[in-house]
Amino acid sequence: MTDNIQDMYAKARKAFAEVEYWSQEKVDEMVAAVGWEWQKEVNAVKLARMAVDESAIGVYEDKMHKIQSKTRGTMRDLVGQKTCGLVLDDKQKGLKVFAKPMGVVANVVPCTNPESTVCCIGLSLLKTRNAMIASPHPRTRATTYETVELGRKALRKIGAPEDLLQCIQQTSHEKTRELMANCDFAVATGGAALVRVVYEAGKPCHTVGAGNVISIVDDTVDLKETAAKIVKSKTANNSASCSSENAVAIEEKVYDEMLEALQGEGGYLCTTDEREKLRACMWPDGKMLNRDIIAKPAAFIAEKAGIDVPAGTRFLMVLGTQPGPEDRFSGEKLSPVLTVWTWTDFSEMIERLKEMQRFSGEGHSASIHTKIEERRVELAIKANVGRVICNMPHAMGNSGSWFNGLPTTDTLGCGTWAGNMTSDNINWKQFLNYTILSVPIPEHVPTDEELFGEYLAKWGRN
Repeated sequence: MTDNIQDMYAKARKAFAEVEYWSQEKVDEMVAAVGWEWQKEVNAVKLARMAVDESAIGVYEDKMHKIQSKTRGTMRDLVGQKTCGLVLDDKQKGLKVFAKPMGVVANVVPCTNPESTVCCIGLSLLKTRNAMIASPHPRTRATTYETVELGRKALRKIGAPEDLLQCIQQTSHEKTRELMANCDFAVATGGAALVRVVYEAGKPCHTVGAGNVISIVDDTVDLKETAAKIVKSKTANNSASCSSENAVAIEEKVYDEMLEALQGEGGYLCTTDEREKLRACMWPDGKMLNRDIIAKPAAFIAEKAGIDVPAGTRFLMVLGTQPGPEDRFSGEKLSPVLTVWTWTDFSEMIERLKEMQRFSGEGHSASIHTKIEERRVELAIKANVGRVICNMPHAMGNSGSWFNGLPTTDTLGCGTWAGNMTSDNINWKQFLNYTILSVPIPEHVPTDEELFGEYLAKWGRN
């Protein structure tokens, strides 16, 4: 492969043309071949090591597990799905729906998931007969490139065109812009700055938004069990995920007990002075998060901030003061630092959550631990998020898991709240065009009663 974008696109279009009219059976064989190669333990180990070594962030064991679970989870969602030819035949309405691919898709890959993002998007694109050209993050070029190479190896094995999967080797912002401008569609996993760049390319695209998950805890749940779930999620991969909890909001009547449970899981609550030291370390200019602390261990961050913590500290905690830019701890932190809030009025806490997410993370996700269905529903109705995760470790459940029904992905749409086209877990469904064939059916013109019956009965015709 070369880094000549025009040549890469031409090869991708040629490969795309070869599979554009493939049968579902051939497509499914291709998807299985690539998925099998990516989920192999030997390959997951290799890619996880490369990712940690290149980026200097995250945890090797967590990355290895994520590569395998994301690949296999995506395969679970793809098996049995119809993505080729006739996918719906509605004889009553006289409609036949045909699924069609988009063409060549640019996949802009983040350094936080330089391998699993390729696996999730790559499998979804192959399932829908699209070609993919990946643009790696500059910090993780080799990892993303190697992931794509493993996919190409699998394509060659079954005689499928290997240029369905390509990757820029010497990536740059300029190359990424050129790629997006020349491809037929783009999907970009990254923050608000990347969203602007993608839309400037002038091509249809899927983008994502920042995360800032606030996890609400009430007095109806087992607090030790809930603390274990939150901490499992919070410490996974050193909080590199946008789905990692950034705050926990505890009902006041169980505050002390829940805080004790969090401390029992390895949490350290900073004093007021330590909180200020940590703030200065994490936001040296008062606005931009210090990239040197992103997805680093709690002990590393504490030492860098000049805070002494006990051995075995897994995450740091600070008390929240006010939602919004006046308190940076109310936003996304991408590190094992958890902001702690208390509440007495559930509806007021939702409004506070919304205010925090207007500052950081609107459209992404929210978390709740409760046995009260009305509270789950109220949060889902009122919060401007694409997902509400109930009684689960958020980072493990938000982007699809074996223990919930959400589609598996590494790319979470955040809706118009974050300037995105969709609020879905981005998967194969977002990479298809459809042609509808319509034939005549017996004409039926609805009567007034059919259209306005209830209104007319109540208000009359005047």
